[in-house]
Amino acid sequence: MNGDNEEGIDLQSFAVRLRRMTAEFNRIAHEFAHEHGLHTTDVQALIKIFDAPSPITPSRLREELNLTSGAITACLDRLERAGHIRRVRDVHDRRVVHLHYLGAAKELAAAFFRPLARGTDSAVRRFSPEELRTVAAFLDAMNEELDALRAAPRSP
Repeated sequence: MNGDNEEGIDLQSFAVRLRRMTAEFNRIAHEFAHEHGLHTTDVQALIKIFDAPSPITPSRLREELNLTSGAITACLDRLERAGHIRRVRDVHDRRVVHLHYLGAAKELAAAFFRPLARGTDSAVRRFSPEELRTVAAFLDAMNEELDALRAAPRSP
């Protein structure tokens, strides 16, 4: 039995599917990190930098990744030395630094992740626009729940 019920997919079966997908994404990220001499945290940082709607600051990245100041500095030093990012001082406030994902590094990542992009495109083509809106709404809701969990104080 796959955990599905007559009304749809039960919570346990859904959780298994989400964990499997997350594990596969993590496996691919680990392969990218290993192939390019990076730590998995470095790949997480690159993803945050790439996905940010505007250039992100090191302190914001540190908060997003829940790292110490020393750990984020070491991560950014590795990424800069490897040619993935550049630190740029704000023109109006020189104390502020913005992180920029470099074009050549984006091309390198795009080439590596191209098979994943093709697979994603293949999966997307199996669904109607309405179904995809539902999937997107679910993913948005899950991300909201995960954000709330991150912000909630942990009880012992």
